[in-house]
Amino acid sequence: MSITPEQLDKVRRELRPLVFDFSQDSTVKTAEEALYLNHYSLDLPAELTDISHYLGYLPSSGFKLATHYWLPENPRGTYFVVHGYFDHIGLYGQLIHHLLSLNYAVVAFDLPGHGLSSGERVTIESFDHYVDVFSDLLHRCHSHLPKPWKAVGQSTGGAILLKYILAAKPHHYQNDLADITVLAPLIHPRGWKKSQKTYKFLHRFLKKIRRKFRSNTANEEFNHFLENDDPLQENYIPMEWIASMKRWTEEFSALPPSDYPLMVIQGNCDMTVAWQHNTDELRKKFCHLTLEVIAGAQHHLVNEEQQLRNKVFKIIN
Repeated sequence: MSITPEQLDKVRRELRPLVFDFSQDSTVKTAEEALYLNHYSLDLPAELTDISHYLGYLPSSGFKLATHYWLPENPRGTYFVVHGYFDHIGLYGQLIHHLLSLNYAVVAFDLPGHGLSSGERVTIESFDHYVDVFSDLLHRCHSHLPKPWKAVGQSTGGAILLKYILAAKPHHYQNDLADITVLAPLIHPRGWKKSQKTYKFLHRFLKKIRRKFRSNTANEEFNHFLENDDPLQENYIPMEWIASMKRWTEEFSALPPSDYPLMVIQGNCDMTVAWQHNTDELRKKFCHLTLEVIAGAQHHLVNEEQQLRNKVFKIIN
């Protein structure tokens, strides 16, 4: 069943605050929330029973972050899901269902300016703000969600997790995560040298550029949905976001190395990020890095066609 932008706006306006305490948060859904969950296949399949789902918002750093958490009866731990640029949690249902099938609690949120969260659309002044709200989310969950805690991030979500790990110091972000998996993480986008020259010229005249929808998976059903049936997509890229990404790519090389055991999953047909350069750079930063390259997979790994997606999910186990 389709959903209109007006109905999604109503969902956004009527989200209730979450405290991550199941004795206080409500599992009751409005008609529009139920429609939203159905449209994005976030409602639970029949085989996943005894799981409570909570939907609301988290106030953080001046944003209202649309946030979900799913809680099985006796979870073995908690997974935090961090989505990519232009994405929102409505596109991550298959990953969430996979994690729930492994009996993990799952926490997921829309980044500022994405999905149902507040903020100027698909832009951010600094990637630091993404990491700040993620760190705040972990802090809010501290007394309520079972450990061990793990996280998985796709593309920009992977960059957020990388920055969180590498900047994890007592006076900054305290790392409470026992395990992190990054999927096609963003460090350098593909064709970055050429893109920088274009940016230097255009940013003086334009505030945003037109987005070109490209297939990021071999899953044609997903590609069609993204371009034609997802009202939460945006059709432009703000120059401010490109500037923030540029600062992130420059900052990454200056961050200190880490002995954190990082899992990297990458498709070898990725046309979005400079994946070979990125994996080389990650090896320099993480002495305990495991790299899994999925032959034939493109960029949006959580929504690849089924055989490739199953390979990804088998690693996230």
